[in-house]
Amino acid sequence: MAVLTESGLIQIRRHLHEIPELALQEKETHDYLLEVIKGFNSEFLTVKVPEELPTAILVLIKGSNPQRTIGYRTDIDALPVEEKTDLPFSSKYSGVMHACGHDIHMSVALGLLSYFSENQPKDNMLFFFQPAEESESGGKKAYERGIFQGKFKPDEFYGLHDNPELPAGTIGCREGTLFAGTTEVNIDLVGKGGHAAFPQNANDTVVAAASLIMQIQTVISRSIDPIQSGVITLGKVRAGTIRNVIAGQTRIEGTIRGLTQKMILQIDQRLRDLCEGIARSYNMKVNLELNQGGYWPVENNPELTKNFINYMKNNPEVDFVETKPKMTGEDFGFLLAKFPGTMFWLGVGDPNSQLHSATLNPDEKSIMRGVNAIKGFLIDRMGN
Repeated sequence: MAVLTESGLIQIRRHLHEIPELALQEKETHDYLLEVIKGFNSEFLTVKVPEELPTAILVLIKGSNPQRTIGYRTDIDALPVEEKTDLPFSSKYSGVMHACGHDIHMSVALGLLSYFSENQPKDNMLFFFQPAEESESGGKKAYERGIFQGKFKPDEFYGLHDNPELPAGTIGCREGTLFAGTTEVNIDLVGKGGHAAFPQNANDTVVAAASLIMQIQTVISRSIDPIQSGVITLGKVRAGTIRNVIAGQTRIEGTIRGLTQKMILQIDQRLRDLCEGIARSYNMKVNLELNQGGYWPVENNPELTKNFINYMKNNPEVDFVETKPKMTGEDFGFLLAKFPGTMFWLGVGDPNSQLHSATLNPDEKSIMRGVNAIKGFLIDRMGN
């Protein structure tokens, strides 16, 4: 197979869009990706399907005079969203859709892999087709199960995320944090139920929960540097069964968003302190569960990101914008905590929709524009 053309990449993207699969269930997507990859020139390629993460794919390209191994990651899973685009290549599966644009991500990665399979790069290159970004922390699983070992260990890692707010093909990036880290918060308060008329004989978890919720609202405003940014949202509270019975149990569920891992750990500790205080004050059990998984902040490496931005800014064929950080999560942050690298935006020109929307319809011209911009950067990187 020759280097994939724009029309070829669009056809691949449309097929991928038709077969979305949820985290760790990406069997059909995995098999189709392997089918496409096996059609490439294999002279420089080593393809590996790790037993430890069987829907993942690693493709190593042997460089002509390697000084490093450059990693490129794309995610491959979809979301539990019922598609409402009415496209002729809409999802074939009810309630599942590529509503985050991972079909675009995969198509760009295949375009890059196709080019470098025919044009041997100077450095080694590692393409990582990653399952389970939307949930299940696929990047963390890959790292902890040891799939980045030996020749499959990158020296630096790059990856993109599509952005419907930016025009098709625009590259966006920033030094520092691109995406926030996220942590799930579950709090269970266990007291003693009783009759509404005899509160002295009960231990009211609703009152304690109300106090705790108000105290948690001060964490960002009084414990975090105001120049930085963080969010705590408590989106669900469940307690009681009927109006005239004091609730002996209350559950609070929420999420933390922070721009650095240090900030998230600081917020975690303040939540522990507050929960311990409420437990003592109200003489009840307060159980706090914090689940971050692999959704660490996407903190771009300073040197590599500056190099990436300089290339994109100085390339007259690339439309580049410096973007602000987003409070959305991305598990590439975990890998960037283990390997230096950069994540960036690729504009897909759909301003009337947003990520995770049932109507997301990316402009397919973004695919080849993205391939060309990233290809140029990688060639330039290998020359430095």
